[in-house]
Amino acid sequence: MFFLFLTHFLLIALPVLADIDRSQFMFASSAGSIFTSDKDESEIAFRTAVDRANILERNVELVPIVVYANTDDSFIMEKIVCNLISQGVIAIFGPSTGSSSDIIASICDTLDIPHIVYDWIPNESIPDREHSTMTLNVHPDNLLLSQGLAEIVQSFAWRSFTVVYETDKELQQLQDILQVGEPSSNPTTVKQLGPDDDHRPFLKEIKLSTDNCLILHCAPDNLLKILQQANELKMLGEYQSVFIPLLDTHSIDFGELSGVEANITTVRLMDPSDFHVKNVVHDWEEREKREGRYFKVDPNRVKSQMILLNDAVWLFSKGLTELGIFEELTAPDLECRRKKPWPFGKRIIEFIKARSEETSTGRIDFNENGQRSFFTLRFMELNSDGFLDLATWDPVNGLDVLNDDEESEKRVGQKLSNKTFIVSSRLGAPFLTLREPQEGEVLTGNSRYEGYSIDLINEIAKMLNFKFEFRMSPDGKYGALNKVTQTWDGIVRQLIDGNADLGICDLTMTSSRRQAVDFTPPFMTLGISILFSKPPTPPTDLFSFLSPFSLDVWIYMGSAYLFISLLLFALARMAPDDWENPHPCKEPEEVENIWSIMNTTWLSIGSLMGQGCDILPKAASTRLVTGMWWFFALMMLNSYTANLAAFLTNSRQANSINSAEDLAAQSKIKYGAMAGGSTMGFFRDSNFSTYQKMWTAMESASPSVFTKTNDEGVERVQKGKNLYAFLMESTTLEYNVERKCDLVQIGGWLDYKSYGIAMPFRHFRHFNL
Repeated sequence: MFFLFLTHFLLIALPVLADIDRSQFMFASSAGSIFTSDKDESEIAFRTAVDRANILERNVELVPIVVYANTDDSFIMEKIVCNLISQGVIAIFGPSTGSSSDIIASICDTLDIPHIVYDWIPNESIPDREHSTMTLNVHPDNLLLSQGLAEIVQSFAWRSFTVVYETDKELQQLQDILQVGEPSSNPTTVKQLGPDDDHRPFLKEIKLSTDNCLILHCAPDNLLKILQQANELKMLGEYQSVFIPLLDTHSIDFGELSGVEANITTVRLMDPSDFHVKNVVHDWEEREKREGRYFKVDPNRVKSQMILLNDAVWLFSKGLTELGIFEELTAPDLECRRKKPWPFGKRIIEFIKARSEETSTGRIDFNENGQRSFFTLRFMELNSDGFLDLATWDPVNGLDVLNDDEESEKRVGQKLSNKTFIVSSRLGAPFLTLREPQEGEVLTGNSRYEGYSIDLINEIAKMLNFKFEFRMSPDGKYGALNKVTQTWDGIVRQLIDGNADLGICDLTMTSSRRQAVDFTPPFMTLGISILFSKPPTPPTDLFSFLSPFSLDVWIYMGSAYLFISLLLFALARMAPDDWENPHPCKEPEEVENIWSIMNTTWLSIGSLMGQGCDILPKAASTRLVTGMWWFFALMMLNSYTANLAAFLTNSRQANSINSAEDLAAQSKIKYGAMAGGSTMGFFRDSNFSTYQKMWTAMESASPSVFTKTNDEGVERVQKGKNLYAFLMESTTLEYNVERKCDLVQIGGWLDYKSYGIAMPFRHFRHFNL
């Protein structure tokens, strides 16, 4: 049976109010420690915290009693705790782990004695602790801590990584990290350290794998030894990354670890520059000096348990003081066998839970189960000067990247200023083209080129202070995998072979390329679209408005118009009702008829044009004829309008395509893409029926519909006279459409993809492009 050696500190505190006579209380504290060498330091932290509370809280005096119990026997621990409770203890600090901690938590819950711990609690103990109302833990809640570590690892964007742990305790703390990677595309390897001190055979297995990213979680005493052995095996080189999710990594002296170029990162709870931490460390040193002992602590190497113990005592003293303001406290007279609770214990816990206190480890909040629900993790990187803070994480705000300070910028500049990066690219507007020299100008080096690619890398180089040199891909290709030989060509091949450090052009980030090289976050989002030529514009015709009707219809309609006009004239002359008195107030000497040939033709044409007329017939015969003409005019007017709309759109629709589905559904218009590009690969590997049909048509077409370059495809569209469409990426397509008025984009994007800067895996670990 494996025994845990726990060092327990039990505090019995006696609060004494300044101007009121009170009974003395024993304030009991117990803190667990596995490492016997740490017990003196923990006692110093505990006693100093009590002294500090006595000074700052004037109405309370805390008297510490320290007891060491090197045992994991629950029965012995129960007797020790019950003996102290019978003496009047009002609080117990620690231990946080092991069966003895659960026993103490149960006793304190029964007697309403505050129980404050300051270490990680195993997952299997949490359900039992949730039923305890008297236990508080100032250590970060393990579920939230695991979540924070996982978000930090996720921010690395590692393709795959290996997790190395020592005991089941470390593995529990990494549960959320194990869920970060995708098992299919980003597998995570989990390995446990053996009990031997020599871990070289174990590390050699990891070295043989393709993982350059390592998460190492083990006891602090073993950490440096493991890293030294990994360094001996050349596993801490320029392209390796190691993340240590241990809160006390900063307390280890890495001076013995020389010649390491790997990116080593870790986390801690406290900020050594914070005045809370500096004051606590100063109090430790001064107290030991008063006791005649020498004790020196570097704030940058303070262990988490020491500072958390200080916070635990401080929080309890604050709660005790606040309760003393409202109630007169009495000393407990308790025994384990009587099970009579102390009346003030729950009130103290309630006061502590209600507070949001700024302490040495930052802000502390508790949830209803007494677990610490707010804390701040500081994400750091190891460099030659120690640890450099890179980001912070808390449960509310998540990961917050800190601004680079002067030291960080100087460090990055030193690593990059003397290096010239080889940039592999290819010619293709608008990303990279040959620059035309001015008269008498001789172009050399990067000045020979212009375009978006060189502008982009030039701006990045200015920001990060490095040099670069453009070199064209020998075969002028982007990079495609030969499935027979399993080799790459183009820019991707240059990166794999180490002939280039960066690949910049209109290089699409595809899943297959991601397996061969690494990519920066995308700098441009795009999609595949269809390039086609505009239909020829028909010649302008002054009489095109006559096109909706045939010539015969126009003749018949004109004849009808003349006939109706003459008929109305004749009928109006014969009908008495259309003869009117010109002067209604006088007896008519003669009557007149307004329906002359001009008026009847005006009435007819007005009706035909849908405008009407100011004068209308009155006789029944003329009205009947007029009504019949109106009905005829209505039908003709609507027919003309409908035929006109159809005529105007008919020529536009006759020889056009509107989508990829239109292309797939016909065989007259041929279509293709650039050979060996990502667009060709998209149709070749697509599972969508329409795109599969298009790929079959392209592959079987004769002559070939594929082109060597995008420019060749654009030229083929222009010469194809609406019989060839070119499938290409939207950025280059839009560039050509803006500059060539006879071209047009058909439809929207067929997919979504991105351009990124390619590089060998783990190449730019020192800075983020």
